Amino acid sequence: MAQPKIIAAVLVVTFVAAGAAAFFWTTGGREASRLAKAEPLRCLAPVSDSAGAHPGMVYVPGGTFEMGDTVYPEEGPLRKVSVKGFWIDRTEVTNDEFAAFVAATGYVTAAERDLDAATHPELPPEMRAAGAVVFVMPNDVDGSGNITQWWQYIAGANWRHPAGPQTGLEGRGDFPVVTVAAADIAAYAAWKGRSIPSEAQWEWAARGGAVTKPDHDQPKEANSWQGIFPVLNAGEDGFVGLAPVGCYKPNGYGIYDMIGNVWEWTTDAYDGDAKQRVIKGGSYLCAPNYCMRYRAGARQAQEADLAASHLGFRTVVNE
Repeated sequence: MAQPKIIAAVLVVTFVAAGAAAFFWTTGGREASRLAKAEPLRCLAPVSDSAGAHPGMVYVPGGTFEMGDTVYPEEGPLRKVSVKGFWIDRTEVTNDEFAAFVAATGYVTAAERDLDAATHPELPPEMRAAGAVVFVMPNDVDGSGNITQWWQYIAGANWRHPAGPQTGLEGRGDFPVVTVAAADIAAYAAWKGRSIPSEAQWEWAARGGAVTKPDHDQPKEANSWQGIFPVLNAGEDGFVGLAPVGCYKPNGYGIYDMIGNVWEWTTDAYDGDAKQRVIKGGSYLCAPNYCMRYRAGARQAQEADLAASHLGFRTVVNE
């Protein structure tokens, strides 16, 4: 995904009817749509409410590590960081889990509300309509400079309708909840009595206890993009779009999907800008030819109030 400031510019000039993306519910593209029909809707057994001190969570011991990486400029410089032990969700928060929060609280997410003209005077009225940024896989592209060929702002897209109002969550309760903004995930975490991980916590947990820094190869045990982004995803990892949580082997701490599937929010401001947050881990859209951010040390900026179809989260309990 392009840097958030570019996305913001895209939103000023790009607006499509919700129906235009209905065919592209998971990934878009004729072949991708065909392949997606054979993909499983569940990979992990449900966790019992009585399973341990924090059901559905994994304990990560504290430690000191060299944070960051060297593939993209924003990942450096490498720096030594220490974290205390904490508990973290073993999977990304799912649609079913987020639905329980909404049912209990009546919470309305950012993507379900129109933007305030006073806080977003640069956007035309149609771009302030409730909605989210959605990946729509094109059948062909004219170069890679114009990201509006695959990223579109769709009115009516939200966590219940991740690709627009004609899409839904039937059978997808075990998939990561997406199109949630920073305020939404903070509200969910508070309801659970938890927090959102810091960038350091997230990266330490994603390393799974590895003493040495992981290599930069595209991971085999993660949902990423095999092929030429954005027009050809061979689905060699078993999925051409989002996957249910827990479909790949967990890391050394027993945590699933820290890399790939969906980007994940952290609490850290990106380079001190409170309007942007650090997101981590890459997503199913990361490919060697376009986004090599399927690594623990990778990071990217995301506008705090912008919901997107490839962005989810998990929570932590601090000691």
